[in-house]
Amino acid sequence: MDKFSALLKTRRGRLILLGGILAIAVLCGVGILGGERLPAISLAAEEIPLGFSLPVFGDHIPNTLPATWLTMLILIGIGWAYNRAWRRGGAPSRFQVAVETVCEGMLGFIESVGNEHSLRFFPLLATFFFFIAVSNWCGILPGFGSIGVWAEHHHELELVPFLRSANAHLSTTLALAFVSVAATQYYGFRVLGASFLNRYINFRASSAKPTPETTPKGFQGMIAKVSYYVEIIANGFVGVLESILEVIKVLPFSFRLFGNIVAGEVLLFVVSYLFAFVFPVIFLGLELFVGAIQALIFAMLTLVFMSVATTSHGHEEGSH
Repeated sequence: MDKFSALLKTRRGRLILLGGILAIAVLCGVGILGGERLPAISLAAEEIPLGFSLPVFGDHIPNTLPATWLTMLILIGIGWAYNRAWRRGGAPSRFQVAVETVCEGMLGFIESVGNEHSLRFFPLLATFFFFIAVSNWCGILPGFGSIGVWAEHHHELELVPFLRSANAHLSTTLALAFVSVAATQYYGFRVLGASFLNRYINFRASSAKPTPETTPKGFQGMIAKVSYYVEIIANGFVGVLESILEVIKVLPFSFRLFGNIVAGEVLLFVVSYLFAFVFPVIFLGLELFVGAIQALIFAMLTLVFMSVATTSHGHEEGSH
């Protein structure tokens, strides 16, 4: 730091600094003042036209599908490499230590946030986190969104990229949300048994049913009976609402992840268009952070749903 300050005090150092600033300004201005119109690139998940037909997809496949395969191959490769290193024995390598540190840190965090059943949820939650994080990070690799095939769209020629982030397609986020909600119901039945149904079908009251021996006569007795049956109706209505909310939960759960990933890709595209060099690197680092945060949010929301579903309540235990 002292050497840098001393360099700035000299005329040569100030000229070098001024030249560097001017060079950065010129490079950043290329995207704005280049004068040539950049080719239109499709920002939405599109279908890649094929020269042949596939049994399921036909002559088109989503450009998020190859990225999904790439994400799975990366995760399978990491798992295979770790398993091979673990079987070899001996002193753990840096790769083993890194993988174990990340997994142990995530397990500790899940156990501190969830309930006593958190260990059951760890494999699925870790899969959610790593799949979403790696697919988000793959979306900023060179070639994603910039290498593709020309296709006509709305009577204009657009570049349809071969690779788009897996979470940039709504079908991927919908599938993740559906698995999350379905797994929540599975663990609820697995832990609580049939009493888990009381969350959705509950025509019982927590208070004791009024009887002639315990209910006072007159107006107070009538109020007690009405309150008892109103509570039964209210609990049944709440159960219906819970059922509807479990189904509707898939939509905001999936749109949250989809919207954040697409918005991040659009932001990178706009910044890269305006500033061709240097400045987009800042947003690439921001996207790395946002990609990890979105994966963590999805996994933690799933953990909260599962923890609530597997927590027994007094009225459930009493009715079981």
